[in-house]
Amino acid sequence: MGFYAVLPYLATHLGSGLGMAGWLVGLVLGLRTFSQQGLFVVGGALTDRYGPRPVVLTGCALRIAGFGWLAFAGSTATVIGAVLLIGFAAALFSPAVESEAAREAVRHERDTGAPRAHVLALFSAAGQAGAFLGPLLGSLLLLLGGGFRAACLAGALVFVAVLTGHARLMPHTAPVREPAQEPTPPPAQAQPPAQQSAPHIVTRTAQPARSAWRAVFANRPFLLLCLAYSTYLVAYNQLYLSLPVEVERATGSQAALGWLFALSSLLVVVAQMPVTRCSARRIAPRTALVTGLAVVAAGFAAVPLTPAGPGGLLPGAALVVLLTLGQMLLVPAARGLVPDLVEDRHLGLATGALSSVSGVAVLAGSAATGALLEASAPVRWAALAAVPLAGALLAFTLPAGRGGKEQGTRAVTG
Repeated sequence: MGFYAVLPYLATHLGSGLGMAGWLVGLVLGLRTFSQQGLFVVGGALTDRYGPRPVVLTGCALRIAGFGWLAFAGSTATVIGAVLLIGFAAALFSPAVESEAAREAVRHERDTGAPRAHVLALFSAAGQAGAFLGPLLGSLLLLLGGGFRAACLAGALVFVAVLTGHARLMPHTAPVREPAQEPTPPPAQAQPPAQQSAPHIVTRTAQPARSAWRAVFANRPFLLLCLAYSTYLVAYNQLYLSLPVEVERATGSQAALGWLFALSSLLVVVAQMPVTRCSARRIAPRTALVTGLAVVAAGFAAVPLTPAGPGGLLPGAALVVLLTLGQMLLVPAARGLVPDLVEDRHLGLATGALSSVSGVAVLAGSAATGALLEASAPVRWAALAAVPLAGALLAFTLPAGRGGKEQGTRAVTG
């Protein structure tokens, strides 16, 4: 909520409020995205090294400082510094929170038998609730005459609450280390009496960073998951690229775009938990991932096939509904598969890598999909549908991931 109270209004503030050129506004927004998504892997590695709590608290503190700085930034250099700080803050706390949520979901599944997807679905629904409420908070402040500065300070206050909540409620979890190794004692008859009675000293050493990165990025099933998940994010990015073009083509303006975004957020808030309850106990995570990607592909295929009904918005609405339904199936499943594919001590790094690899794919895919805007509608929507469909085929090669660390480990052995 704190994030979305500010960011939807940043471009207008930079252009109209500070008089920046369009290319500079785009550069600033791109730098924010890179400093967040591109550096998730750094936040994940720090989480594995120091534990989630200090990384989360540091990230929240930096986000508060970033919003406070942005509220008073008046030059290009200060604005860039503020947005880089805002993005890097998320690169710290997001992978730490997500990896700890996944770890707790696995523990909850082991202790209660409830599918881990329930916990991860609640996590997604809460995020979408914030995405829906945040712009309303920002709009209210703008309507009351507070301006962009008031929105930034409100976002900072939200993160003060987030920081306080985590400081009070987040457990002091030590970083996960390599299993302790006890040295093999020499034969009893070769030991002096004093040595026979001395206890063995057990040491715990962290795995070297290079070995951790090698273990994650040489893990073929995990890389396949990253690629499959990337196709979803490339498809989801079309809400900001292809959907506006479709809405303007159908209605002559983009005025209805906000309603479609609100529809997407409300669908997740209302339907995420029922969809997950229905799917988690009936199908394996891999099946949910494959099905979700196939539904996303169907959303793009439906655009040229859906008759333009009231206001010409039916094709765009069909895309939003099917893409959101696919998202509700596949996002908890993908996050739930990560603990099955990597060792627990690498969970932070893997969670960050999932986002960073996907962010690079979105950056590369945006140019390619942007070029499709000049193509004819059937070709454009068919090509866009092929992206998540290819992801579904990749996901089909993954382990089923029915839950339980032992099963996931056996599935990826060799």
